[in-house]
Amino acid sequence: MPDLTPLHFVTLLGSLRHGSYSGAIARALPALAPEGVSISPLGSVGDLPHYDADLQAQGFPAAVLAMAGEIARADGVIIITPEYNYSVPGVLKNALDWLSRLPSPPFVGKPVAIQSSSPGLIGGARAQYHLRQILVFLDVFVLNKPEVMVGQVSNKVDATSLELTDQATREFIAGQLKAFAAFARRR
Repeated sequence: MPDLTPLHFVTLLGSLRHGSYSGAIARALPALAPEGVSISPLGSVGDLPHYDADLQAQGFPAAVLAMAGEIARADGVIIITPEYNYSVPGVLKNALDWLSRLPSPPFVGKPVAIQSSSPGLIGGARAQYHLRQILVFLDVFVLNKPEVMVGQVSNKVDATSLELTDQATREFIAGQLKAFAAFARRR
């Protein structure tokens, strides 16, 4: 009998744009989650100030502490990111920098799944490669397969509703979420 221990995942969105394709993917996740899994968004990476050791010395910003608390309480984190200039967006890197400097970094030992998207054909593969390098330092457990890289994402998100409408993509992402739940339950 499969383990159906309830799990709660949080999403870390690496985009600020209202009409973001990555945001459309992130919003679709709760409906695509397998039985026994709930998914909710973290606060915006845009709420975190630019990392500055002098600012850190004055105390961690409330937005950093709130995000860290939600990550610590979650059973896993799903990072959804676009690809900017062959890498991750600066706002995502900034959030990870802040979170890594806490006395008890919330990512240590945490299961993480990665999803990326791009209007190009390879769907953010280069951003995922860089993100995986960053996550090594954060000491997370990354789900290696299945990988979600949504290429030509502009053809898979409705421009008006900003919803992920491509059924094949939705089914593939649902498969990753099922694999991620099994992965998180083994941790």
